[in-house]
Amino acid sequence: MKTELINQAYAVARERYAEWGVDTEQVLRQLQDFHLSMHCWQADDVAGFEVQAGAMSGGIQSTGNYPGKARNIDELRSDVLMAQSLIPGEHRLNLHEIYGDFQGKVVDRDEVDASYFQSWMEWAREHNTKLDFNSSSFSHPKSGSLSLANPDEGIRHFWIEHTRRCREIANAMGEAQNDPCIMNLWVHDGCKDVSVNHALYRNLLKQSLDEIFATPQPMMKDCIEGKVFGIGLESFTVGSHDFYTAYAAANDKILTIDTGHYHPTESPADKVSAVLPFVKELMLHVSRPVRWDSDHVTIMDDPTQELFSEIVRAQALDRVHYGLDFFDGSINRIGAYVIGSRAAQKCMCRALLEPQSLLARHELAGEGYKLLALLEELKAMPWQAVYDEFCLRNDVPVGSDFLTEIERYEQTVTSKRG
Repeated sequence: MKTELINQAYAVARERYAEWGVDTEQVLRQLQDFHLSMHCWQADDVAGFEVQAGAMSGGIQSTGNYPGKARNIDELRSDVLMAQSLIPGEHRLNLHEIYGDFQGKVVDRDEVDASYFQSWMEWAREHNTKLDFNSSSFSHPKSGSLSLANPDEGIRHFWIEHTRRCREIANAMGEAQNDPCIMNLWVHDGCKDVSVNHALYRNLLKQSLDEIFATPQPMMKDCIEGKVFGIGLESFTVGSHDFYTAYAAANDKILTIDTGHYHPTESPADKVSAVLPFVKELMLHVSRPVRWDSDHVTIMDDPTQELFSEIVRAQALDRVHYGLDFFDGSINRIGAYVIGSRAAQKCMCRALLEPQSLLARHELAGEGYKLLALLEELKAMPWQAVYDEFCLRNDVPVGSDFLTEIERYEQTVTSKRG
C-alpha cells in the first residue's frame, strides 16, 4: 500500500514539474550519478587506529559521548556498511591516514605506506566502494601549532614526508579502483596569539607544498583546504582561504570548500562561481557550523541548499566532488551518517528540480518580481515525492522508515560495545 502511495505521489509531482519544463526522470538519473564521499571519522569521533594515538589536537574537537562508537577497524566498517544500506545510491568512503590497518604495529606517520591500506582496498572492491584519502597532521607529538609551515626543518620535513607518502597511498588506491582517488590536504598551522612572522610561515608552507607536489601521481587528485581559524589557533591561520585559492589557481590543484571554515557572515555557496573560472575542479566538505567550525550533522538548512543550487546553476556538476565532514558524538552515529547524507541528497534533488532556463530568462529580462515569485513557489513544490521515489527505486527505506533499522542495529550491535 505504501509503495502505491509513493508511486502516486511521484506521478503527481512528475506532472507538476513538467508544467515548469522539468523532467523528473532526468533528475532521478542525475541523482543516481551523485556520489557522496562519506567520511570514516563520523563512526569513531576522529580517533583512528594508531597504536600510539594521543589526545585530539590541531583545532579539532568532537563533543558528546553517545554509547556504541566504533572501537576498531571491523566495527567501523560494519557501521559504514550499515549507514550505506540506508542511503540511496552508490557512495565513496573518505579515509584519513590515521585509519590504516596497522594491526597492532607502531607506525609513525613518516613511515606509512600503501601496505597498511591494502585491506581497505580489498574491502572497498568487495563492497563496490571507491576510496578517497586525507593526510593527517593533527593529534601527534610533532604537530604542535605548525607542521608544514614549521621553521624547525626536522619537524617540517617529517610532515613533508608524511604527506608525500599519503599521495603515494592515494595513487595506489586510485590504481586499485581504476578511478582517481581524491586526496585532501589540510593542515591546522597557525598561531594562538599575535604573530609577526606571517610571511615566513606562508613562504615555508608554499615551499613544503611545492616539494610535496613535485612528484606526479597520475591516479590521484590533490585538494587543498583553507580555514579561518582553529581552536587554540585563533589569531592567525597560515593556510588561509586567500593563500590556498591563489595556490590552487597557480598550480592546477582542486580547491576544497569546507562549509564550516568561513566567517559566519560569508556564504560558501558564493565561492563556487567565484573560483570556478580559475580552477578546474572543486571539492566540498559539507557540514553544519553552529557559530564556528563545530561540524554538526548536515541538515537541509538554507546555506546547504544554496550551495548545491549554485553548483547546478553554474552547470558544474562534473567539476565538483562531494564530501561530508561532520562528526557528532552526542547522537547515534549511524543516524548522523544517514541524516547528513540524505540531507545533502535532498538539497541536490531540489537544486536539480529548478527550472533553470526559465528562472534565468526572467532575471535577464529584468522581471525580478517573476523570478522571486517562482523561487518562492518552488519551495512548496512536491520535491519530497521525487526523493521518495529515488529511495524506492534504490530499495532503501523511504521517509523516516530508516529509524527502525537504526534502532535495530543499535539494539543488536552498537549497544553491546560497552
